[in-house]
Amino acid sequence: MIYVEPRLIRQAMGECGRALPFISAVVSQDTRLVAAIAGALRDLGQPLDPLAADDMVERLAQALLALDPLSGSARCSRLDVTALERARDYLDAHAPEAVDSSRLETITGLDRFALARQFRAAFGTSPYNYLVMRRLDRARRMMAEDASLADVAFALGFADQSHLTRQFRRAFGVTPGRWRALQRQIRA
Repeated sequence: MIYVEPRLIRQAMGECGRALPFISAVVSQDTRLVAAIAGALRDLGQPLDPLAADDMVERLAQALLALDPLSGSARCSRLDVTALERARDYLDAHAPEAVDSSRLETITGLDRFALARQFRAAFGTSPYNYLVMRRLDRARRMMAEDASLADVAFALGFADQSHLTRQFRRAFGVTPGRWRALQRQIRA
C-alpha cells in the first residue's frame, strides 16, 4: 500500500491546478492513472530513491489532474530551458550517485515537481528515469569491459545486483547476463 499525502499531490500540480483534483468514479480504468499507480507499486520491496518518489507523486498528480473535468482550463507555466539543461547536465555528471531532489532544486531554481513536469515536457522522461538510463548506459560499458554484475551494481548506485537486473530488463528487454552473452557473440 502506498499513501501519498494530499499536500504532495497539490504541490506536484503546481500552476496546472487550483484545487486537488476530484474524480467522481470510484474505480478507474484510465491508462494514465493505472500506469501511475502500477509504477508506484512496481518496486515496493526496494529502497525508494528520492527522485523516484518525486517522479511517482508527479505522475500520479498529473494523471489525477487529467481526469478532473474542472481542471481543463488551468494553465501551466512555460519551460525554463536553461534550468532544465542544468538539471540534465548535473544528472549526466552524477549518474552513479544518489541524486537528491533538493540538490536539483538548488541547481535549477525550480521546485521538485515543477522540475519533474518541465523535464518530462522537454526531454520526454522524468529526471529519475533519465538518471536510471545514464546508469544503465554506464552499466553496458562496464559489462563490455567484463566487470562483474555485482561490481557494476555497486559502482552505479543500484541497491543490489537484482535491482540492476530489473532496471536493465525493463529498459532493454533482456537481463544483463543475456545482453553480455549477445555482445560476446557479436564480437566473435
